[in-house]
Amino acid sequence: MAKLANYHNLFPALREFVGAGKPVWGTCAGLIFLANRAVGQKSGGQELIGGLDCTVHQNFFGSQLQSFETELSVPMLAEKEGGSHTCRGVFIRAPAILDVGSDVEVLAYCPVPADRPSITITSREGVEEELYSKDRVIVAVRQGNILATAFHPELTSDSRWHRFFLDMDNESHTKAFSALSLPSSSRDAQHGSKNKPFDLPIF
Repeated sequence: MAKLANYHNLFPALREFVGAGKPVWGTCAGLIFLANRAVGQKSGGQELIGGLDCTVHQNFFGSQLQSFETELSVPMLAEKEGGSHTCRGVFIRAPAILDVGSDVEVLAYCPVPADRPSITITSREGVEEELYSKDRVIVAVRQGNILATAFHPELTSDSRWHRFFLDMDNESHTKAFSALSLPSSSRDAQHGSKNKPFDLPIF
C-alpha cells in the first residue's frame, strides 16, 4: 500500500483528506497506515498517513499462520447500534494498538492469545524496551473522524461497524451544515435583504 501510494504520489492527497475531517476507516493494514507511530516493521519501516494518535504494532499477532477468529466485547458498539454486546473478530496477520492518546476512544480489546510470538516494544520516547505482557490489547478505536479496526468486520454478517461508520459520515455532514448556518442578522447583511433565502450548497 505504501509503495503504491508513493509511486502514484497519493500521500499528500490522503493526508489532506484525513486532515479535512472527512470520515476515514482503516481496517488491518489501513489501521497501520493511519497511525502516527508504528513498530514491529521491517528495517526502514514504511511511510504513514498519520492522524490517529496511537502506536500500532504491525504484526502483533504473528504471521499468516497465526490468523484467528474470536469474540470481542463491544459495549460501545451495542449502545450506539443495538444488538449483542459481542462481535466476531476476524484477525488476519493482524496488527494491534499498544497505546493511544487522550483523545482516542477505545471501542474494543482483544485477549492476547497464548501462542502469540513474544515481542519487544520501545516506549514513545524511543528509549525503554520492554516485553509486552498485558493480557489484552486494543483492536478498535475512534478519534474524531477516524475509525480503525485491527480485524475485518466485512468478513462477517454483522453490519454494525459499517452502520457506525455511516453514522460518523452523517455527523460530519451535520457539522458542515451547522458551520454554514449564520445568524439572521449576518445572513441579512450578506444578502442585503431579509426576504432572500440563505443558499446552501447542493451535494
